[in-house]
Amino acid sequence: MPNFDKFNPRTHTNKDSKPNALKNHLVAASGEFVGTFMFLYFAYAGHLMVVNQAAETALSNSANSSQTVIFIGLAYGMSLLVTAWGFYRISGGLFNPAVTLGMVLAGALPPVRGLILLPAQLLGCMVAGGLVSAMFPGNIADVNTTLSPGTSITQGVFIEMFLTCLLIFIVLMLAAEKSKDTFIAPVGIGLALFVAEIAGVYYTGGSLNPARSFGCAVAAREFPGYHWIYWVGPFLGAIVTAGYFRFVKAMNYEEANPGQDSADGDFAYD
Repeated sequence: MPNFDKFNPRTHTNKDSKPNALKNHLVAASGEFVGTFMFLYFAYAGHLMVVNQAAETALSNSANSSQTVIFIGLAYGMSLLVTAWGFYRISGGLFNPAVTLGMVLAGALPPVRGLILLPAQLLGCMVAGGLVSAMFPGNIADVNTTLSPGTSITQGVFIEMFLTCLLIFIVLMLAAEKSKDTFIAPVGIGLALFVAEIAGVYYTGGSLNPARSFGCAVAAREFPGYHWIYWVGPFLGAIVTAGYFRFVKAMNYEEANPGQDSADGDFAYD
């Protein structure tokens, strides 16, 4: 994740100086644009391939079968894992307005940086959707996040909220909180998305990310009437997760289960 220390030992310059701050924001924004584009380009393309090649649908209706859900989840989870691992040194590898909001609310990302990253993420998702639509056979509308038969809009909002809670909490604990695990945080983050997709793809499309739902909808020029749930649900998840993260930080969670980063296991409970 980004390092926002004021002093850069490599250049011996103050990062609060306006030229350096502007340059850093622009570089981070470029990383979020390219990273969001690459994450969703490969995820959308994989999703489209899975849908086009699916041999079966769900037994109860025409929605995705369980086998198709797993492959879709792999497309998004593995794409996030690889791209986040490649871009986290540049921008933090967020690629998600809800994750960005959660980081800001948790105090792990400056609000100014969050405001700068948001339009880069939205631009990246639209470019990804447009290029996948132009380059791959099939209808990009098949990649849209939609509710399954029997899933209400209210259920969709809360499913998306809790799915996003998992993703953002893993981001905060593995990446924002520095530990011996931080260098492999993208693995945990990608797996968290995969787990959430298994639970969510069939019922809501498994968005967890307003950019993921927005990019393909723009490319398809097809928005479901309840598209707003893919913004409200993930943003609610960001608020809830940031609140819990601040709570455990304030309570010094390290004291509740000490020694987790100990090299030799030499610790004791009070």
